[in-house]
Amino acid sequence: MSVAQPTDHNVTVMEQVGPNIIHHVSNSDISHPIIHLPTIFGIDFSVTKHVFMLWLVAFLVSIFIIFPIRKFLSSNKSVPVGWINAVEAIVKFIRDSIARPNVGDNWVMTWSPVFLTFFFFILFANGIGMIPIFDILGLINRFLLGVPYSDTHNIINGMLHGGVTATGNFNVTGALATVTFFSIIIAGVMAHGFFQHWKNLVPHGLAWPVYIILIPIEVMGLFVKPFALTMRLAANMTGGHIALLALLSLMAIFGEMFNSAAGIGVSLAAVPMAAAIAGLEIIVVLVQAYVFTLLTAVFVGMAIHVHH
Repeated sequence: MSVAQPTDHNVTVMEQVGPNIIHHVSNSDISHPIIHLPTIFGIDFSVTKHVFMLWLVAFLVSIFIIFPIRKFLSSNKSVPVGWINAVEAIVKFIRDSIARPNVGDNWVMTWSPVFLTFFFFILFANGIGMIPIFDILGLINRFLLGVPYSDTHNIINGMLHGGVTATGNFNVTGALATVTFFSIIIAGVMAHGFFQHWKNLVPHGLAWPVYIILIPIEVMGLFVKPFALTMRLAANMTGGHIALLALLSLMAIFGEMFNSAAGIGVSLAAVPMAAAIAGLEIIVVLVQAYVFTLLTAVFVGMAIHVHH
């Protein structure tokens, strides 16, 4: 959970709960970057926590997926063992259960790398968001090192703004969905040619008045697909954190409304419920990576195999 900020003593706990939850799950505030960089063409290139987390996810995917696979392929071993064996099982599952049924045998090796990249990147981004990295640093900074939160020049204090789940940021999920959007177009063009792909958006042989309604609907559908992917992933990753914070906030709320003993009593129910939701969040981490990958494969397959 986020390290609490100093607040006015006249402000009640009830008034602090909402802003504290929003503070925790909000996107990294650009006014509190980890690394300050210049603004170019009106774009602030400063590194926020979410940008840092994206770099960290890319690094971890390289360390645990890319480099081990490259090392195995360059070796003379024919049978993978250990971690590589687990990675191979995931790769075969994505290829045979997601890619092949949707894009077909002719395109499975073309699009499987894209789907695998989506799956591993989102899986690692979701998973690392479950680890309160910056919050732990804040606790160490505050209680072990004795640095007050009011010290704005402290590097760690500058990191305690906003959430850390990169896939809870709509900019990140929107970028991933944009890749899906262009993948759909590229898949259709590769399979049918540029002009035929756009012709395939609507069925052939219908009365011309029908196309007046059908063409706008199909064009909107092109943008609805990536929009749905954007909202689904970000909302699911944010919703779990909100539920956890809301449950844990009950202890402080009841403690203020009644007494400290009431807060402790509520904790006997709130903490196990929060732990159960955290366990559910671990499942959501995996499911959302799978769902995003599956829907991308379905959309790409629809562009390749046109069935009206």
